[in-house]
Amino acid sequence: MIGSGVTGRLLAAVLGLSGALSLGLAPAQAAKAKHAKVPAKPASTHPVIKDCADCPEMIMIPAGSFTMGSPATEKFRGNETAHKVTIAAFAASEFEITFAQWDACVRGGGCDGYRPGDQGWGRGRRPVIFVNWVDATAYAQWLSKKTGKHYRLLSESEWEYAARGGTQTAFSFGPILSAKDANFDSSSKSELNPKAKALKRTLPVGSFAANAFGLHDMHGNVWEWVDDCWNDDYGPNTPSDGKPATGGDCAGRIVRGGSWEDYAGDVRAATRTGNETEERSWTDGIRVARDP
Repeated sequence: MIGSGVTGRLLAAVLGLSGALSLGLAPAQAAKAKHAKVPAKPASTHPVIKDCADCPEMIMIPAGSFTMGSPATEKFRGNETAHKVTIAAFAASEFEITFAQWDACVRGGGCDGYRPGDQGWGRGRRPVIFVNWVDATAYAQWLSKKTGKHYRLLSESEWEYAARGGTQTAFSFGPILSAKDANFDSSSKSELNPKAKALKRTLPVGSFAANAFGLHDMHGNVWEWVDDCWNDDYGPNTPSDGKPATGGDCAGRIVRGGSWEDYAGDVRAATRTGNETEERSWTDGIRVARDP
């Protein structure tokens, strides 16, 4: 395990628990959670790119410059030194990649035939979990081969730029995050969130409102793999042009956005942590980019 937010993520990896019983749910509760009615996919107010029937919906993110990282006054900040980055236009998936999309990759002969478990929560439009960085890049490669377009993982700076949606607050929704905005562990009140019931599982993608760029679930639900090699903080290996960091500890890669089991401080736009490239977790998923 690499970076901050180690305790909860390491605990999940060490326990290796499977099924809804690992969350303390009775069998009847687990069945109810698995078969709960899935909300309809929200209609996007942004132009959507969809290169094939099984491909993810993509939203164009405009070029621009922003301050990456967090100010010294931001609560629960880690190694997030503020610095300027310029981003070229690119497309990002409107939602986290779902089980349905991953399963289509497997049926199409891609993703190394790997079929991750769903913890008993259901598949379909829930975000795929138990996928590592190698799996995430394999999915992007399958999309590229299928469509003839260049799909890839976002860089860390592209991810933060997209997550912020033009804001500089801790969250794209403002300085405070509520359980009405995102799926995270809101069971305890903090300086960044009011107390609310924690759901203790993923939710179907798009269960919450999109940010100003039209992207859903940039905060919480699942951590999202990005392409950068791990560095403890921004430094000499940090590109200022939106490209991924190719120097540092490349046996570890960065994940962004926090998950359903993380507290508000870990789902801030600036939060960064990482995993080994072959580590799989019930909190880790995928979002992809596509070059214009």
